[in-house]
Amino acid sequence: MNITQWSQLVLICIIGAMSPGPSLAVILRNTLSGGRTNGVLSGIGHGLGITFYAVIAVSGLVVIFNTIPYFFSFAQITGSFFLIFLGGKMIFSFVKNNYAQNEKVLSNKSTHHGFFEGFLIAFLNPKIAVWLLALFSQFVQPNALFVEQFILVSTVGVIDASWYCLIAFIASSGTIVKVLQQNAARIDLVMAILLIILAIGILWQAIPQIT
Repeated sequence: MNITQWSQLVLICIIGAMSPGPSLAVILRNTLSGGRTNGVLSGIGHGLGITFYAVIAVSGLVVIFNTIPYFFSFAQITGSFFLIFLGGKMIFSFVKNNYAQNEKVLSNKSTHHGFFEGFLIAFLNPKIAVWLLALFSQFVQPNALFVEQFILVSTVGVIDASWYCLIAFIASSGTIVKVLQQNAARIDLVMAILLIILAIGILWQAIPQIT
């Protein structure tokens, strides 16, 4: 993996982490109800949950790539289309203005045991496993060494935990979080467009490998 590919991975991970959803709702709820420490612990727990799935995704893909011929190229192309699909869904949600659901999730979440809640909201969400499989299919090489696999996994886990810890700090300040909530739809739209552009770029690079 070169620096350009790693930069693409970082940007996609940031987009994925910033996308509003149940995880963000739990972190915000725990922070607003339990304080900054509880929110930070929730963010760290969520990052560990993401890391757990990342380890499984990376190790599994390496084995499959070395076992099934042409699966690497197939996974890259399929994963790119899935990322484009996710970006399209985000844009559709923006058009339909369905962000009230996120606020509803926020109001119904418990705040006990912030660390475990953060971990479980990631661990018990099967969509995260699908997301990581699609993501890593773009960057995992069949001959990836342990060091490269470690970089992939740690990049995803650290970015996820760092983002939600940042959210905990922002939410505990009281004023900035209101601005973010008011502009959540616009932020999500921008992230969706960036995700689609990145996925198309990766797809464009992957197609020549099978022709």
